[in-house]
Amino acid sequence: MKPIRVLVVDGSPTTCAVFKTELERDPGIVVVGTASTPLAARAAIKALDPDVLTLDIRRPGKGGLSFLEKLMRLRPMPVVAVASEIAGGRNARSVQALALGAYDIFLKPEDGSRARAYDPLRARVRGASKMRVLLRDGPATPAPAPDFVPDGRIVAVGASTGGVDALITLLSDFPENCPPTVVTQHMPEAFTASFASRLDAHCAAAVQEATNGAPLEPGRIYLAPGGSHHLEVMGRERRVCRLREGPTVNGHRPSVDVLFHSIAKLNAPALGVILTGMGDDGARGLAAMREAGARTLGQDEESSLVYGMPRVAHEMGAVEKQLPLSRMTRAVLEQCNAVSTSARVA
Repeated sequence: MKPIRVLVVDGSPTTCAVFKTELERDPGIVVVGTASTPLAARAAIKALDPDVLTLDIRRPGKGGLSFLEKLMRLRPMPVVAVASEIAGGRNARSVQALALGAYDIFLKPEDGSRARAYDPLRARVRGASKMRVLLRDGPATPAPAPDFVPDGRIVAVGASTGGVDALITLLSDFPENCPPTVVTQHMPEAFTASFASRLDAHCAAAVQEATNGAPLEPGRIYLAPGGSHHLEVMGRERRVCRLREGPTVNGHRPSVDVLFHSIAKLNAPALGVILTGMGDDGARGLAAMREAGARTLGQDEESSLVYGMPRVAHEMGAVEKQLPLSRMTRAVLEQCNAVSTSARVA
């Protein structure tokens, strides 16, 4: 596979050198250039055509956010914004960067020499490279599904750290008539709408940010909005999305557990999928779904960026079958296909 080509944009030559060294510890990443100003960055992007940009937004008045806004409007590309650990991480500039379309935030450590300090940067660059399929390369070709007919089963998906990459992989191969699918991904409020929009533009199925009362229909994927609400599924004859205000659950809002528990209470045919993520959100809800008769799948350790949520779910018996991410779409469709009379997880 070709290495991920990165352009580092930072006003500090020292930081540029450190980022180049640390990023290239991953043999799948190469830093093709550095730039110290937005003007130099524009020229470097045109000349080098990088896959991913790292962009310093730590210093007010340096033009990082203004440059990001113009970049995402005129030449969208995957961007990892660099904020300061010492400034408290997701401050106003970080949230604004996500709102403008940055893939994620890397908190530059106060002590850059400590072990594994740059592991998150390498992970975010790898994840951001997958956004290229949404921003520049056009849609992935959905897996052929001429004999797929949704059987009425609801698919519920939960993810956290690494979930953007995982969801792109999972959903881009869903057919146009996919099962009604609800997704909770831990993501800031400012980012979920743009992520749903980008997925919608490049998936065969229709993807939207969930709204209160939206009916669950085949061929539609609903992404929980970030912020002050949890996403639930309600209704017996006519199932709809419900956005419910409430405190955080497991430290998150929206919470995967809240979504999974709401589906378990329906006692309706369903399939739960838990993907990469830190912590244990979703594990108890997935267990409740399985106890209510739903089929359940979990991402395996090797393909997870962070094997936290799937591990806890697996250890408590909530996961019926663990699978690598590369096999997850096929397994989901097999379980939800009315044409197959003996659908099973391969």
